[in-house]
Order: sequence, then structure tokens, then C-alpha cells
Amino acid sequence: MIAKLRALIEKYWDILSYLFFGGLTTVVNYLVYFPCYYWLEISATVSNVIAWIVAVAFAYVTNKPFVFRSHDWRWRTVGPELTKFVGCRIGSGLLETAIIFLTVDMLSWNGIVWKIITSILVVLLNYVASKLLVFRQK
Repeated sequence: MIAKLRALIEKYWDILSYLFFGGLTTVVNYLVYFPCYYWLEISATVSNVIAWIVAVAFAYVTNKPFVFRSHDWRWRTVGPELTKFVGCRIGSGLLETAIIFLTVDMLSWNGIVWKIITSILVVLLNYVASKLLVFRQK
């Protein structure tokens, strides 16, 4: 029984650990976004950009070793990896920011609801990009 459970966890490690650390990254993002937006009254778009920067930094340092098991921290590995990681995150961050700008800043729809909706989309896009482009197994 334990051997089967261990085999399942190993088989789906990338997905399970990404969901866990993706969840933590989302929490970090929200912990920055909500105070900026609601307490400091910074626009949703600017609050989202600030939260995005903090979340991307957190995501890289957790995804690299724990999700995708990339343990080479030499610059020749980190440089290209980080460039691709940030590049992919810029793409999904721009999409998220555009959706937030349109739905919350322009249409005055609920900021919390649209932050959650866009977060789900971004987590899915980021997993696929990280798996296929950034931390590919050699």
C-alpha cells in the first residue's frame, strides 16, 4: 500500500508539488496585491504588477529545486533558466494585468473575483511553460 502511494506521488510529483508551491506563490501574490489595492488604494493594475514581481521571485526560488528538481545553481544554468522563467512569467503577467485592467479598472467588476479567476488561468499557463520551456529534462 505504501509502496503504491509512494509510486503515485513520484509519478505525479511535478503536478503535486507545483500545485502546492503554486498555491504558496498565489498566497504571496495576494498578500502583496490586496494591501496595495485595498489599504494603500493603488490601482488594481499597479497593485497587480507589484504583486507579480514579488510572486515571480518567490516562484523561481521554490519551483527550481522543489518542483522541477533543478539543483544546479551555477550561473551558466541559472542565467538561461531564469531568463526563460521570467520571460514566460512576463507573458502570463501581461495577460493577467490586461484582464485585471479591463475587468476591474475599466469595467469596475469585482477585484477579488477577477483576481481569483486570472490566478487560476495564470497558474495553468505557468505550469505548462515551466514544464515545457524552462526546466525541461535533458
